Amino acid sequence: MSVFGGTANFAPLFGAFLSDSYFGRYKTIGFASICSLLGMAMLTLTATIDKLHPPSCQMGGVATCVGPSPMQLTFLFVSFGFLIIGAGGIRPCNLAFGADQFNPNIESGKRGISSFINWYNFTFTLALMVSVTLLVHIQSNVSWSVGLGIPTCLMLVSIVIFFMGSRIYVKVKPEGSPLTSVAQVLVAAIINRRLKLPEDDAHVRLFNYLPPNSIISILPYTEHLRFLNKAAILTSEDQINIDGSPANPWKLCIIQQVEEVKCVMRVLPIWASAILYHVAINQQASFGVLQALQADRHVRNGGYEVPSASFAVFQMISLTIWIPIYDRIVVPLLRKFTRREGGLTLLQRMGAGLFLTTVALVVSATTEEYRKHLAPTNTNGPAISSMSAFWLVPQLAITGLAEGFNSVGQMEFYYQQLPENMRSVAGAFYFFGMATASYVDGLLVSLVHEKTKGGSGDWLAEDLNKGKLEYYYYLIAALGVFNFVYFLVCAYWYRYKGDDERNV
Repeated sequence: MSVFGGTANFAPLFGAFLSDSYFGRYKTIGFASICSLLGMAMLTLTATIDKLHPPSCQMGGVATCVGPSPMQLTFLFVSFGFLIIGAGGIRPCNLAFGADQFNPNIESGKRGISSFINWYNFTFTLALMVSVTLLVHIQSNVSWSVGLGIPTCLMLVSIVIFFMGSRIYVKVKPEGSPLTSVAQVLVAAIINRRLKLPEDDAHVRLFNYLPPNSIISILPYTEHLRFLNKAAILTSEDQINIDGSPANPWKLCIIQQVEEVKCVMRVLPIWASAILYHVAINQQASFGVLQALQADRHVRNGGYEVPSASFAVFQMISLTIWIPIYDRIVVPLLRKFTRREGGLTLLQRMGAGLFLTTVALVVSATTEEYRKHLAPTNTNGPAISSMSAFWLVPQLAITGLAEGFNSVGQMEFYYQQLPENMRSVAGAFYFFGMATASYVDGLLVSLVHEKTKGGSGDWLAEDLNKGKLEYYYYLIAALGVFNFVYFLVCAYWYRYKGDDERNV
């Protein structure tokens, strides 16, 4: 499942490339949705048809279980393949396609895009809450067939609704591979590295061809990252086609291409800061569950015991409550003081999320110390602390608020700041950061295990009472502080697309 999750997060990069280069977002979403439906239908069949799953284990003196046959595994893996294809097409395109329906050149359109992204995340989180509570309950207590069949039917309904609106959608046509354009600028800049840039009126003297049928907004010439401008130096050796385009785009590029590459290069350092953010968020999904397992999860004394995995719902509740409050109350209030459409700049919003993740980690460490203090000692096996597991709610709620600032801000930041012909790639950036963070998280856990297993004991022991999980939380929080400082430096030097002034 880890391989499936990692592949599903990397797949959006390929889906985004195909969408922006060849097919467009509408066709990509339509094809990917059908693939997702096929994958979900096949997965439902594995739970429904006896020949598609192994028989139940025979319980006796010793439980005997029969493993899956090659045919059963093949059927299961094919269903996973369809789901990965679906994720690769839907994840990078659905947000961008929805935002395409607004006109970004007018104030109401800009406000609509920001509000749409907020409510997109609200709806997504609300659906996720239903899936990890109601659907998991049905799968565990009613039937796996019913539990998998319900989302399959809902997927079918969503596809029908999606295609019903085909005539009214704004469908942005792809204009060729944006990644090829990026590569051309880098190669041309290296080839022309020994040439000198014009000192005066560079934007006039550099090659500035505009394709006649292009609908992409023209980016203004900027002086920063000037070494890339060499890709647009026109020499006597360069040949020009009859229509005015360069004959060799790997030797000579237009200013628009150069400015688009600058957009990408400005975004990359900000994207890098999101990796440790996702690492911090992952801690609540993994070690937060372990904390709940070794705490008192009863609602009342001897009453209903809440499943440890269900505590993640509090993080989602915090996010779903905060998004409408932020969109309808906080933003209008901030707008009066900052005179910005979004209340805060995108970088300010992301920075607030980074800060809150560090606060959540410190709260998590303090809660863990309190849990261990109340845990009985000298017991066989992991002891259950008398601390109520509901003391974990504050750290989960703060993490939800952090997502409301940073995760939502990230998506809007990538959508607005990357070039218009890379809108699908912008959608994939967020998931690529999540995938990278998963590997970084695994590396950190392995290093901590390796370096702390001797001496005073493994920080991340299976029995939390024998480990020092609070030290690990403090370690990630310390890394978060350095990451926050790094983000502030990057934000200070960052220039928003279309603006040559520095923005803090």
